[in-house]
Amino acid sequence: MKKNYLIIFILTLGMISCNESYLDIFPDDKITSENFWTTSDDASLALMGIYNVLRSNNVYGYGGGWDACTPNAFQWAHWEGKQQQIGSGEVHSGIGGVVSGRWQYCYRGINRANYFLENIDNVTSLSESEKKQMIGEVYFLRGVFYALMADTYGGVPIITKTLTTEEARSVSRASLEETWQQVHSDYDEAISRLNESAPQKGRADLGAALGMKMRAYLYQNNYPKVLEYVEKIEALDKYSLFPSYHGLFQLENEGNSETVFALQFLDGPISQGSIFDRYWQPQNLKFGIDGSNSVAPIQDLVDAYETVDGSPIQSSDDDYNLAQFENRDPRLDFTILRPGAEFQGQKYPEEIKNHTGQRVGYAIRKYTIETQVVKQTESPLDYMILRYGDVLMSKAEALIETNTDIDEAIRILNRFRTEREDVKITPLPLGMSQAEAREALRKERRIEFALEGIYWSDIKRWEIGPEIYPVEVRGPDGDLIHTKFPNGYDLDKDNLIPIPDSERSLNPNLEQNPGH
Repeated sequence: MKKNYLIIFILTLGMISCNESYLDIFPDDKITSENFWTTSDDASLALMGIYNVLRSNNVYGYGGGWDACTPNAFQWAHWEGKQQQIGSGEVHSGIGGVVSGRWQYCYRGINRANYFLENIDNVTSLSESEKKQMIGEVYFLRGVFYALMADTYGGVPIITKTLTTEEARSVSRASLEETWQQVHSDYDEAISRLNESAPQKGRADLGAALGMKMRAYLYQNNYPKVLEYVEKIEALDKYSLFPSYHGLFQLENEGNSETVFALQFLDGPISQGSIFDRYWQPQNLKFGIDGSNSVAPIQDLVDAYETVDGSPIQSSDDDYNLAQFENRDPRLDFTILRPGAEFQGQKYPEEIKNHTGQRVGYAIRKYTIETQVVKQTESPLDYMILRYGDVLMSKAEALIETNTDIDEAIRILNRFRTEREDVKITPLPLGMSQAEAREALRKERRIEFALEGIYWSDIKRWEIGPEIYPVEVRGPDGDLIHTKFPNGYDLDKDNLIPIPDSERSLNPNLEQNPGH
């Protein structure tokens, strides 16, 4: 099923073109043949064109690279996505990269969704159940795009139909509350139509819609609603923590019991795969791997990992000595490639190296494949947009923030620390105060989801930027490479990125975010 799904992706890319203009004003995802929208294959092709937008680096295709927006990682290749500038307070409205790219690609997905909904009734060869499923998926995907926009820019124009050029150049931003209302409306439409099982692997099902709606409430700090939707997800009785943290991110375990919604990839020579192994794995000349490592974890993240038994971390005058890695939370080695560790049978960084890691001392191990050689953009490893671990962690956070059952929240956190076969660290004690439990939850969440691309959203919704910045980025010899937010973090300015100049030049009705 996965192979068929991605073959449709490739056909979509070959048949559908997209311009770069505001909101994709002209629906270039239209195939301008008079006989399109007549067969079920036409509908499938249009649907996969919407899914394909998720693969953009500006949407979910950059995976853990989004941690460069946080104290977890450093992006050396500043010319790429500009995540480093976002994570350092250096972003501006004309910088390009994800500032304009996320806007462009999310609206590309929204426009394709609108066009699909306007035309699907023309396809009479679909059964009612097939049409219902497809429409549910389209509402789900539109909700995903609007949720990303709300989290990134705040309130944005709400577009629910295809627009003419003039219409697109006169729309105004909705409020943040109205944008989240649109997200929930779309998810509700999806929930009313989707089944517990998807027609193909990688397509949305009921659990995915319930899960992403739960995440939307989490990002709004609406904790009673988080608990409500966690209960709905658990009622499906289909998800569980995968027994191995290391195995959770291995190719042979794709679609495991923890996967709620994943972005699908396929190996092969025509870029069906992800960029993870191209950008994350280290240089390996033995296998001809260049290993750019455009993003690499930094010492600030390494220091956040506890020891197994709660004892002090070993240290010396050399912060990068091997002693500091003894007796540490096993998730450190499953997430980060550190000095003295091996990758594909070679020691890092003596035998294998990477560009960014040479500067900061570490590389990413999570979401890299060690059991086979992977060429550029050919990694078949799926990326989990939402996993059940996040559902459980969200439940624990909601129990803490509503002050409902602090001990139950701690028991949930201890599942991450003790339940998996390859992660066994000292359980947290019961009887914590709400403030103590909140601190424990935030530490645990940072570690559990490190280099999975979600910590940036956590920092913003918790409003902790002023507490955690500035953050220094230092090299293996201790030299200062960079300082993230050297002048501190401004919640009013830095919790949202600017509306891109390229869009405001086309539409003066788009008000800029504060401070940009």
